[in-house]
Amino acid sequence: METETEDSKLMAKIAGGDKSAMKLLVDRYKEKAYYLALGMVGNSDEAYDVSQDAFIRVYRSAKKFHSGSRFFPWFYSIIANLCKDVLARRMKKEVPNIDIDDCEFLLAEEGNPESVVLEKEQARMVRKAIMKLPLEDREIIMLKHFRDMSYDQIAALLNIPKGTVMSRLYYARKKLAAMLEEFD
Repeated sequence: METETEDSKLMAKIAGGDKSAMKLLVDRYKEKAYYLALGMVGNSDEAYDVSQDAFIRVYRSAKKFHSGSRFFPWFYSIIANLCKDVLARRMKKEVPNIDIDDCEFLLAEEGNPESVVLEKEQARMVRKAIMKLPLEDREIIMLKHFRDMSYDQIAALLNIPKGTVMSRLYYARKKLAAMLEEFD
C-alpha cells in the first residue's frame, strides 16, 4: 500500500512537470518493465524499446492518471499493449525476432558441470516452447512462474476474476507441456 501511495504522489508531481519525480518512477520500475516486456516479446532489444516507450507514455499521460487508481496495473497495461503491437508488427513482417537464448531470467543455476549443461538445455527447451505460446498464455505463465505472482495479484493486474486466472494458467500449462513433449 505504501508503494501505491508513493506512486500516486509521484504521478501527481509528474503531471505537474516534475522530471525528478519521473526519474524516481523510472528507477523504481525500469527493471520490472524490462523483464515483463522480455517475457512477452522474447527479444532483448525490443524489450528495452517497449520499456522505454512505456515510460514515455507514462510521462505523456500523467495528467490523465487518476490519483485514486493503482499505478502498476495501469503501467502493466501500457507494457502489455506495446508488446502486442511489437508482436503484431513482427507477424506482418513474418520474421520471428526472438533471441530466446538471451533470456537470463530462465537460466539454470551454476553447479556440477554435467547437471549445468542438462539444466541449461532444459531451460532452452522451455524458453523455446514458451515463446511459441500465444501471448495470453505466455503472459499468464510468465506472471505466475517467473514473476512469482499469486493468483490474486495476477487477477488484480489483468483485471480479471481469480477463477479466470486459474483457468488460463491450467490451459496454458497444458499447451506448454504438450510442446515440451514434442521436443523429447
